[in-house]
Amino acid sequence: MSDGEPLVRWQWIADHTAELADHTALHLRLGLLPVLFGLLVSVPLGILCHRRRRLYPPVLTVANILYSIPSLALFMVFVRYTGLTEQTVMIPLTLYTLSVLVPNVVDGLASVPEPVRLAATAMGFGTVRRVLQVELPIAVPVVIAGVRVAAVSSISLVAVGQLIGQGGLGYYITRGLQLDFPTPIVTAIALIMLLALATDALLVLAQRLLTPWSRSRVTTA
Repeated sequence: MSDGEPLVRWQWIADHTAELADHTALHLRLGLLPVLFGLLVSVPLGILCHRRRRLYPPVLTVANILYSIPSLALFMVFVRYTGLTEQTVMIPLTLYTLSVLVPNVVDGLASVPEPVRLAATAMGFGTVRRVLQVELPIAVPVVIAGVRVAAVSSISLVAVGQLIGQGGLGYYITRGLQLDFPTPIVTAIALIMLLALATDALLVLAQRLLTPWSRSRVTTA
């Protein structure tokens, strides 16, 4: 980059709009599917840990150990088994979500008042029905708080996957560094931030839709 050259060349962005859209869609898929998979694992695992408290410490320890491993190192481990594919990025990102989602599921279930559980049992709710129809809905705000953290983290970490050729918008960061051309770098960073903000906003909206009683309480107050 020479002195006096603008940080962003808007014409370059206009010329690469379709390509940017494709990489943005790929980035979103690589970032959000691991959160979905992590949630599918964390909800039953969190329920199990809540009911059998002795399981919770070792499960949380394993999840935290996995989270402490640098993403690039974990990508390289999976390259041997899944090759240079999207799965090599998504599997580690799914594992990373567990350290956030499992504790939030457990904490969300723990936040359910005991009288509510007793009332549901007295009404004839079995264990499974009580968990699905009473406890999990009440735990939604705590669970979604974890999903928000996991989603933003996952979206940001996808870019590292470009080092194995599967990084979505990370492609423009490495390409810009190679060419000493800042426009792709700035554009990619801005789009990643927008994806994170938009995802977080949609999750907040989802929480409001899933917990209509919380809106009623605020209105009454």
